[in-house]
Amino acid sequence: MQMRAGYGVPVSTFQGVYSVELGILDHVGHDVIHAGMRVAAVEGAGMGLGGMLTIVPDLSILAAITMRTLQKLSLTYGFEYNTDQEIADLWIAAASAAGVDLGRELLEKQVVNRFVPKVIQRIAYKASSELVEKWSGRMIPVASSVIGATLNYYFVRSWGDRAQSHFRRRHLELRGAQVNDPLLQSAAKVISSV
Repeated sequence: MQMRAGYGVPVSTFQGVYSVELGILDHVGHDVIHAGMRVAAVEGAGMGLGGMLTIVPDLSILAAITMRTLQKLSLTYGFEYNTDQEIADLWIAAASAAGVDLGRELLEKQVVNRFVPKVIQRIAYKASSELVEKWSGRMIPVASSVIGATLNYYFVRSWGDRAQSHFRRRHLELRGAQVNDPLLQSAAKVISSV
C-alpha cells in the first residue's frame, strides 16, 4: 500500500486506516490534493497554449485528474470503490465536491443505474459554471496558458478540499461506530499490530 511505503503509515488493509491518527490521514490527503493541483496546473498551462482549440481535451483531462484525486482521497480515508455501492459513494463524494445537493436521489442510491447518471448531470451543471471562467480565458492563447494553469490549480484545490471534508466526515462516522463495537476494536488492534 502506498501510504505504508510513502508515508510510513503502519497499515496493510483499508480497515487499518481506522486505527491511524486522523492528523496523519489529513496530512496524506493534503499531499494527494496538492499533487493533483500541480498536475492540473501543468496540464492547464500546456493545453492553454492552444487557446480555444484545446478546450475540449483540456476539460477531459482536467476531469480525469479531478476524479483520480477524489479516488485517491477515498482510498486515503479507507473507502474502496470496487462494488456498485462503493462507486455510487464515490459519485456522491464528487457531487459533494461540486456543491451539488442530492437530497432525494440519495434515497435512490441502491439503484446505481438510475442514480449515477443523475449525479453526473448535476455535477456537470454545477461544474459548468466554474468552467465558464476557463472559456473566457481562452480568447488569448499565450495568456490562456497562465490562466489555464491557475484555474486548473484552483479548480482541483477546491474540489479536493470539499471531497476531503466529505471523506473525513464519513471516516469519523465509521470510526465512531467502531468505537462502540468491541469486536471491531479488537480486530483493529490485531490489524494495526501486524
